[in-house]
Amino acid sequence: MMPTIEFLLSDLERLLGRKLNLENLKNEGILFVKGEIEEEKNGELKVDIKDINRPDLWSVEGISRELKGHYGIEEGLPKFSVKKSGLTVIVDKKVDKVRPKTVCAVVKNIKFYDESVKQMIQLQEKVCKTFGRNRDTAAIGVYNYDKIKGPIKYTTFKPEELKFTPLGFTKEMNLKEILKEHPKGQEYGYLLKGKEEYPIFIDSTGNVLSMPPIINSNYTGKVDENTENVFIEVSGHDINNISIALNVVVTALKERGGQLYSVDVKYDKTIITPDLNPKRAEINIENCRKILGMKISSKEMIKLIKQARFDAKLKGEKIEVLYIPYRNDIMDERDLIEEIAISFGYNDIELEEPKMYTKGEETKLEIFSNKIREICIGLGLQEVLNYTLTSKKDLLKNMRVEEKLVEIENPISSNWSVFRNSLIPVCLRFLSYNKHTEYPQNIFEIGDVVKIDENQETETRDIRDLTILLTDRIIGYENISSVLSSLMDNLKIEYKLEEMKSKKFIEGRCASIVLKNKKIGEIGEIHPEVLENFGLEMPTAVLELNLEEIKSL
Repeated sequence: MMPTIEFLLSDLERLLGRKLNLENLKNEGILFVKGEIEEEKNGELKVDIKDINRPDLWSVEGISRELKGHYGIEEGLPKFSVKKSGLTVIVDKKVDKVRPKTVCAVVKNIKFYDESVKQMIQLQEKVCKTFGRNRDTAAIGVYNYDKIKGPIKYTTFKPEELKFTPLGFTKEMNLKEILKEHPKGQEYGYLLKGKEEYPIFIDSTGNVLSMPPIINSNYTGKVDENTENVFIEVSGHDINNISIALNVVVTALKERGGQLYSVDVKYDKTIITPDLNPKRAEINIENCRKILGMKISSKEMIKLIKQARFDAKLKGEKIEVLYIPYRNDIMDERDLIEEIAISFGYNDIELEEPKMYTKGEETKLEIFSNKIREICIGLGLQEVLNYTLTSKKDLLKNMRVEEKLVEIENPISSNWSVFRNSLIPVCLRFLSYNKHTEYPQNIFEIGDVVKIDENQETETRDIRDLTILLTDRIIGYENISSVLSSLMDNLKIEYKLEEMKSKKFIEGRCASIVLKNKKIGEIGEIHPEVLENFGLEMPTAVLELNLEEIKSL
């Protein structure tokens, strides 16, 4: 879902330090931030941001920072000075079993007012919901720093062992009661379901800051116009993800005049956060000209990339680029070339008629895939779409298998480090993000997986697969085999099931799907340990089919 944010035009003008023409902003300016103004009413704008990979643009502060470059107010890399706060956060090993990672920061001397408080809350919610996958992978807490005495400890307590007053309430409650009675506990309690202890941030005087990812305390977690200094923590499971979320929030507060301070976060080894040291990338000048289809000079490229808030300098036949690490979307030089195109203006690129006219049509594989898709929908299944890149842990360790994978040489994140070799793990991860929705959940995905094939020039091969997953309180092999039978009947295909063994399935509750003496897929009940690895409580039965094999046989 694309994030939609709301802000006052006057607030954007305040951050930019200049008046804006609304029509110019609608027709040109907002395009620089991949946005579209959906509505304007009494000076309030509702803007749909068309990029789910740019959480730094999900606030009026981030938009103003980007527009400063394109409006010629400030160009090049934004400057962020980070001083030492002297605050330490001690991470207890007990959180490893619940919510193992946190990064933190302090921001001082913020001049909050009603609108800036609203914008901070909106950014916090947007990042937690979209980038943080409903607080699962990243949850943000913001606190009144002046009410906190360090060091802070990130640890765990049993559900009835600790009491505090949650934000918006006036009475103390234990952790179990908060999950049951507080609206945020009811909404996000599923993230802690089955845990013997719950994560807690608590200061040296015993004041509770929060129970992440559920709710802040009413004492330290209330931020308003009278707050000047804030402590910020982001908790989750992956340091890279939560670091991006922290960088987005603290740099937004910097746009409000805040001064940034680092925190020592003590694991076995101490890390200092936030880390806003620039990252490096390169643009091949000739590649840029070829991709854009423009005769553009290296000098012009550097000017345009600086307008997009990068630093850049010529280095032989390449341009060396520096960028702030809230830009998690910079995967290779094409992402930087896109920034040059945006700065130049897509509408200003000269159109060129194709030298050869061709008629496009669907491939036979696409036609067959669409036929399968219609059958699956007719069987009451809901289609999902997952990324082709995923994590090595999900494909191997969590699935209890060993196999060679096609890996990214220098991945930016461990969550997107390998190409999926099966649709089952990514669909299980999808289910883990949707445990709070109603059951049964019956889903399917049709998509490409990537396998190692040394006979190919690239030593890899893309294969079109179908995966169907059924999950409910009571579900089993019989349910998924019935779906397989209905699918094959619709295709008028006769198949056999043969005994197989796989650690990802329950022994005796799985089989190979065979067509004309060739294995085309597998079917079975997911092993309980695999379900636990993905944080799933409900039984799950799956099938996976190689559609290319079916079509060719």
